[in-house]
Amino acid sequence: MTTDKNSPEGIEARDQNRDPITGTPGAHPVGVGVGGTAGGLAAGALAGTVFGPIGTLIGAAAGVIAGAAAGKSVAERIDPTVETEYWREEYQRRPYYQPERGYDYDRDYITAYGFGLQARESEPGRSWEEVEAGLSEAWPSNRGPSRLEWEDARPAARDAWERADRTYRTYADSDTYYAGEFDRAGYRDPAFEYEDYQPAYRYGMQARGRYAGRRWDDDVERELQQGWDGARTGSRLTWEKARDAVRDAFDSERFDGHPGRGNPPDPRL
Repeated sequence: MTTDKNSPEGIEARDQNRDPITGTPGAHPVGVGVGGTAGGLAAGALAGTVFGPIGTLIGAAAGVIAGAAAGKSVAERIDPTVETEYWREEYQRRPYYQPERGYDYDRDYITAYGFGLQARESEPGRSWEEVEAGLSEAWPSNRGPSRLEWEDARPAARDAWERADRTYRTYADSDTYYAGEFDRAGYRDPAFEYEDYQPAYRYGMQARGRYAGRRWDDDVERELQQGWDGARTGSRLTWEKARDAVRDAFDSERFDGHPGRGNPPDPRL
């Protein structure tokens, strides 16, 4: 029996293993989710489910960062590819980096960043202080090849937590802004609600981060069109209906720095 691509089962099947921008299969490890944490970040709940298994992400980076995002719809999660590449470039500038001990990104730090991102994704509304004890307990059995003890992994995990927290707060700010502007949008189709357009705005924000420095052109539009079915979640909009809202967010400088463009305020952005 063929699964309807717009049914919950079809959406989940598309979303589990496709790049959030291009729709390319295989960008996120299948089956690495965020379940088992609703009751808190206890070590038993984390072991073997939330942070593992360690797999492969873009450019041979550890899959824990992708796993942190796999349980949410593309339009509601932080882009794992952007996070992976951001920390790959940034980690050597952080005060906790210890090159004299031979630590590197792919073996040591990426898992710590994944812990922080996972914790923020899984525990909305909780503070770092509330989740840190659970992360500390879970670290020894879930750190994979990382040589970092928790004392050294902790600041990296918190770095990723705080960056993710800023991104989610910007999501909330952008939702408020676009909801307020929605009635005046020239592309609005009265047959659809704001909830249909919200994933398009978020998709455009993510794309602006992914294509930082590029203008909207035919190549960008083609790639975004290919990824729309994986990003639309509950939206009823076809790409033709969603396109102008996606471009509205893509072209806007209002929320530069989020999501995935740095740790604002960051003078290099």
